Amino acid sequence: MIRVLVVDDQPVVRAGFAAIVDAEPDLSVVGTAADGSQALDLAARTAPDVVLMDVRMPGMDGLTATARLTAEPAGPRVLVLTTFDLDAYVFQALRAGASGFLLKDAQPEELLTAIRVVAAGEGLLAPTVTRRLIDAFATGTLAPPTAPAELSDLTLREREVFTRLAAGLTNAEIGAQLGVATGTVKAHVNALLAKLGVRDRVQATILAYDLGLARPRPR
Repeated sequence: MIRVLVVDDQPVVRAGFAAIVDAEPDLSVVGTAADGSQALDLAARTAPDVVLMDVRMPGMDGLTATARLTAEPAGPRVLVLTTFDLDAYVFQALRAGASGFLLKDAQPEELLTAIRVVAAGEGLLAPTVTRRLIDAFATGTLAPPTAPAELSDLTLREREVFTRLAAGLTNAEIGAQLGVATGTVKAHVNALLAKLGVRDRVQATILAYDLGLARPRPR
């Protein structure tokens, strides 16, 4: 059972998301919150696996709450949901540690799939924002952070896997390129995520682009 916390300042929206989630046999809503502060309190008491997080809320906003939740070693994964298709929100949400970003006009099936994907440790971005995110890295719109010291801890093979992961290749595709088994690639992915201190493939991809280890493909 995947435990879900729903956070949104609009009661009707909270109720709607909760109803969609609770109707699934493998998903359970453990609580709802109207702002970031309530989300932190409820997360501490209910230990959700995934938090559906709104961005614009009174009091503590969703981006601040996301950063606080994901800073915890055993914190939940956060799926950001917003009506605002703005680049700044996407970048800030991912940098805050979110594992996914969807617009609220997504279909219920897309939302449910996103919850399961994020709960499984993967990352997910709405297709409408993926292209612009890559363009921003290509044009240098986003200022790169300082390279983490942990990057030097990666083995040569882990670096090879890292750059291919950032290019969007699956474990099977990476294995085919490097001539190794898919299980071996998975082990390398788990190792590099742990060494870099990132939660999932989305966070690793953002870091790879930030550091210039990956480049967008030409259109």
